[in-house]
Amino acid sequence: MPPDGKSGRPSTPGVQPGDPREVIFEHTLLGASVRVTAVDCATGAEASVIGPVSAAQRDLERLALGKLKQRISREAEGGGTVQPPKNSGGGILV
Repeated sequence: MPPDGKSGRPSTPGVQPGDPREVIFEHTLLGASVRVTAVDCATGAEASVIGPVSAAQRDLERLALGKLKQRISREAEGGGTVQPPKNSGGGILV
């Protein structure tokens, strides 16, 4: 359980997207790249970024955390997941 004593999904009463959250970072080496995944311990939500091995670990973690916060906020607003356009290859549009 996070240090603030709160847990559960963002839609759970008393847990807001801006509340302090416990996050775990996972680093996976992929050849000349590294994938950093941020996992919210309360909800299990994940967000990943891939960058060069030479990138600063803190920078990749900051990017993954930003994506995770955006996902939690979007899900709390009832937006769910964003579907790719029908003619898309299924990648993430930025």
